[in-house]
Amino acid sequence: MSSSSLISRRAEAGDRTGLRWPWPATLLSIILLAVAIVLSLAVGARFIPFDEVVRSLVGTGDENVLNIVGELRVSRTITGLLCGVALGAAGVLMQALTRNPIADPGMLGVNAGASFGVVAGLAMFGTLGVGGTVWLALAGAAAASAVIFWFSGSRFAAASPVRLVLAGVAFSAILGGATQALVLTDERILDVFRFWRVGSLTARPAEEVLGLVAFVIVGAVLALLLAPVLNLMSLGDDSAIALGVRPGLVRALGLIAVTVLCGTATAIAGPISFLGLVVPHLLRRVVGPDLRAVMPLALVVAPALLLLADTVGRLIGRGAEVQVGIVMAFVGAPLLIAFVVGRRRAGLS
Repeated sequence: MSSSSLISRRAEAGDRTGLRWPWPATLLSIILLAVAIVLSLAVGARFIPFDEVVRSLVGTGDENVLNIVGELRVSRTITGLLCGVALGAAGVLMQALTRNPIADPGMLGVNAGASFGVVAGLAMFGTLGVGGTVWLALAGAAAASAVIFWFSGSRFAAASPVRLVLAGVAFSAILGGATQALVLTDERILDVFRFWRVGSLTARPAEEVLGLVAFVIVGAVLALLLAPVLNLMSLGDDSAIALGVRPGLVRALGLIAVTVLCGTATAIAGPISFLGLVVPHLLRRVVGPDLRAVMPLALVVAPALLLLADTVGRLIGRGAEVQVGIVMAFVGAPLLIAFVVGRRRAGLS
């Protein structure tokens, strides 16, 4: 069966299960994203009224406001939207493909692999433009994703979701150590890496970010097309095969999507963890486990949460911004601990 015929089964899967679209959750998600965009443009070290934001977007109004909104905040809002879409879709994909409810690109080492690819490229080739950075990030993310997906199929990891996360954390630490070793040998790399490493929406100007839109669109579309087939695979490989699905092909396509999404997001903003963990859990609690609903809503909710976290980081720093990667860690880490503790109490791990 070709990949096109495999993906075309999404309609057939929809007929079998009869999805009822969650319109209230969809409306709330869109409102949340709209509010997040407005706050991202208006709130910061200087609050700008909404009418002034609108005037600056059309190129009129006060020159200082034009500089703040038209250049700085628009750029980080666009970055937040793209990275949020990429990381939200990647998180849903990783949890579905590994059948692990606490899988996350940041915790399992995919973002660390992308970071290592970028730093290795800086060490070998010197200063890189956004084009070179994204291809190196994709290469590193692909290698890390392949390792994680291979390990997720082993008996050791299949016995407990927590074991896969622990292995992913160890893998991230190894890649992080190798990355730091390269960084510390070259002061030039350190200057570039130290700010980007914590995850920031100000790492790249808007014109460079817009040049990577195609990567995010390709990864997101592939994730959406795979969602119905991944529903079938949740029944187990044997059941999926009986329904005409080829699990190996699905995992390969999923690996490509995760690589493109995580590699691009990391190249744009640096490694941002926990967003891909939080969003799928939040949506499954609201709309249920059907990936045909969870996946598209993740493309809306994830960028909204990332923009809100970035806005919070501007407010709590008292003039010195707290990077969005740090804010997401403060939000996501307690949720991870609560989830793991809850599973242990339920005797599931």
